[in-house]
Amino acid sequence: MHYSVMTRVLDRAAAHASAFLDSLASRPIAATASIADLQRRLGKPLPEAGLPAEAVIDELVGDAEGGLMGSGSGRFFGWVIGGTLPVALAADWLTSAWDQNAASNLTAPAEAVVEQVCGNWAKEMFGLPKSASFAFVTGCQMAHTTALAAARHKLLRDRGWDVEAKGLAGAPPLKILTTENRHESILRSARLLGVGTDAIVYMRADNSGRIALRALEEALRQTGSDPTVICLQAGDLNTGVFDPFEPACRLAHAAKSWVHVDGAFGLWAAVSERHRHLLAGVQLADSWATDGHKWLNLPFDSGLVFVADAAAHRASFAQDTSYSVPTEQVRNQKDWNPEWSRRGRGFPFYAAVRALGRSGIGDMIDRCCAHAERLVREIGQLDGAEIVAPPVINQGLVRFLGPDGDHDRFTDTVIRRIQDDGVAWFGGVTWRGMRAMRISVCNWLTSDDDIDRTVASVRKVLHLSS
Repeated sequence: MHYSVMTRVLDRAAAHASAFLDSLASRPIAATASIADLQRRLGKPLPEAGLPAEAVIDELVGDAEGGLMGSGSGRFFGWVIGGTLPVALAADWLTSAWDQNAASNLTAPAEAVVEQVCGNWAKEMFGLPKSASFAFVTGCQMAHTTALAAARHKLLRDRGWDVEAKGLAGAPPLKILTTENRHESILRSARLLGVGTDAIVYMRADNSGRIALRALEEALRQTGSDPTVICLQAGDLNTGVFDPFEPACRLAHAAKSWVHVDGAFGLWAAVSERHRHLLAGVQLADSWATDGHKWLNLPFDSGLVFVADAAAHRASFAQDTSYSVPTEQVRNQKDWNPEWSRRGRGFPFYAAVRALGRSGIGDMIDRCCAHAERLVREIGQLDGAEIVAPPVINQGLVRFLGPDGDHDRFTDTVIRRIQDDGVAWFGGVTWRGMRAMRISVCNWLTSDDDIDRTVASVRKVLHLSS
């Protein structure tokens, strides 16, 4: 009886999910319900008695309506958030149904094997060393944290300090060298690891936003023998530029420093024949981070981290327990992860890669880049708009010129009105002291029709705003 109830409620949820996905092409991208409305609908008293499962699902769907951002739509361009491939969504549902604790190969043997396969596939796609270790984590934030934990272990161990046993008090202070263009998640990782944001030293970037090699060389000279991590970017969040990996790694390694690459979305350019040249030399780094929920279009909770020094990676996280004796035939997941109990993140990745293949992933990346180029170009050509930064891959910037000369205020006003129009969704950013609208394209669903409708919406908003 219990299993029949489970089947009925899952069928009901699947019907609601299908209806929502079918509506993405026509529903407003922005949320339409106010916070007050959502609080009124969802803020019910703590129930004393339970309700039928189907009724709970029906009410949840109704009460959440209008409070869901259409970020899975092909016209969501605000942040680097992909949609969800149907096959990945199906695999994610199965992951929940199978209810495996992916902490170890003992509690989730199939997941352990799938993660091993996917890690090897990813290294092959990205052109990373076959010997590098890896872990499936929640997202790029935790991928950075995992990689920097391995860097912390290695750099301090080389200086005679066991950070896992002694902690950081009294340890040689670490430094992190990067540019102002770094993502804020690097700062959060520094905080989480006890390194602190005061340890971050910002270096000059060139006119394109890439790290300036002379500035890096001088910064490394000043750090001397201090344990140092250099954070490079594979795809800047605003313009998509790539740092010069080969010469930067050469300088860093000559100074016995660690190089970490933030490839949240840009690392996927390695799968594109047209764009992989941007990653020349990236394999020389010491660690790499990326997200599956960006360009592979997986559901959330799909970060990946790779570490060239597998021993340093494992030493940062492995901890034996007497109550869990894993098999020795396949890697034990928790030896490489910052968490133990977790869902199986490998199944959606596995399903997506098998469904698309290397060529399908590359085609998806190339389509997104072409759509981004067209969006930036056609919006930038509208009266009252200008291109701030053309896209290198799938990220670009435009701004809007206020009739009173206050371009920053006018740009924010136009962005808000585009959001209110409901056809597309963009966000704003401050870049080089000016407000701009960021254009990000990484959804497998985005089509030429989506670009046509979006440009028409922006044109209409600009006309009404002038």
